[in-house]
Parts: sequence; structure tokens; C-alpha cells
Amino acid sequence: MNSMELALRPLRRHLARLAQRCVALIEGVIDPYRPELYYMRGPGPKCRARRQATLRD
Repeated sequence: MNSMELALRPLRRHLARLAQRCVALIEGVIDPYRPELYYMRGPGPKCRARRQATLRD
């Protein structure tokens, strides 16, 4: 290993960290997962049927 390679080693490490941070930032901005689309929005038809059955009795 020559002196030039030894001198560039810290620079390569910093550039690799910078690239990882950039990728993480970009993935965070354009992440297609939207959890609000998957949450339940209220009781379903079976729950409504049970409630109406208890109200009739």
C-alpha cells in the first residue's frame, strides 16, 4: 500500500458515510408506504349487525 492510498482512506470513509446519509434521506422523502391507508376506519358490517341485534333484544 503506498502513501497515496493511505492518505485517501479517510476521505473514502467520509464519502461512503455521506453517500449512505444521502440514500437514507432520499428514501425517507420518497417512501411510498402510507400507513393511514391501512388503518381500519371504524367498525365493520359484522360489528354493526351485532350491535343492532343487541338493540332489538
